[in-house]
Formats: sequence, C-alpha cells, structure tokens
Amino acid sequence: SGASSRRSARTRSAVGRSMSWLLTGTIRAGRGPATKKPIQLSAIAPLTVVRGNNDKAPWARALPEREAVQLGEVLLYVVHDLAELDIDPVAGGFRVIVSGHSHRPRVEERDGVLYVNPGSAGPRRFRLPIAVASLDIAGSGVTGRIEVLAVD
Repeated sequence: SGASSRRSARTRSAVGRSMSWLLTGTIRAGRGPATKKPIQLSAIAPLTVVRGNNDKAPWARALPEREAVQLGEVLLYVVHDLAELDIDPVAGGFRVIVSGHSHRPRVEERDGVLYVNPGSAGPRRFRLPIAVASLDIAGSGVTGRIEVLAVD
C-alpha cells in the first residue's frame, strides 16, 4: 500500500518511472514483497514504512508496527490494520490516519480526521481495484484522493 504527499501516476509502470519527481514522501502501510524493495525506495524520496501482517521476511522484523509522520503542518499516523489503532487521533492532534490491511481504497473524514486506505498498487487483491492514494497538503489543510491505476 502507498500514499504520496503530492500526486500519483496513473499506471504501475508510470509510478516506477516517475517516482523521482512525483513524490515528496511515500508511506507504505504494510503487506510488502519478500525483498528489500520498499526500503530501497528511500533512495528516491523520504519513506515511512510500517510492518503488515504478511511482512514475515527477515528484513521486515526491524519495521515498526505504527509510526507518526509530520508532513509540513500535518501530523499523520500510519498503522497497517485500522482495527489496531491504539490512539485517539483527535486528542493526539493527528489529521490523517493511513492504514492498508483491507486493501480497499478509501478516503473518509470523521471528526476532522482523514482516514486513508490507499488500496494496493501491487498485484490485484481479491476483486479490488489496483490503486494508490495521494494527499495534497497546504498549510494545516489536507485533502486525499484515490487514483485507480490502469493495469499495464
């Protein structure tokens, strides 16, 4: 799962080709491949990664289960499974919660907090669309959107 703080490309191959100029930051909310590819993304743009339920490879053991991220004036909380949210986002000053476990792309605002599940940009999961999410941040304001990717 991934969320860009700027905007996203429309196809999987375009995402790979365009990362160096599209992303100001990448967040991965778990469920990665059995390689170090997510960690290698940090050479392209700032990267925040949390461990997902299927991240069992040796390299994944060092990944945190949750992470707070400051992007400009906006505080985000990243957790793989929203059911494991262990904070009160409003009381903690979090403006965005990013999760990925269900692979269901969704952006929803509740009590002034934006809940974002970017879906999955990797292989199709179940019958869900292949998608990513992007966050547009301006000052303390943030909006999110889902981009369904064409499969190439």
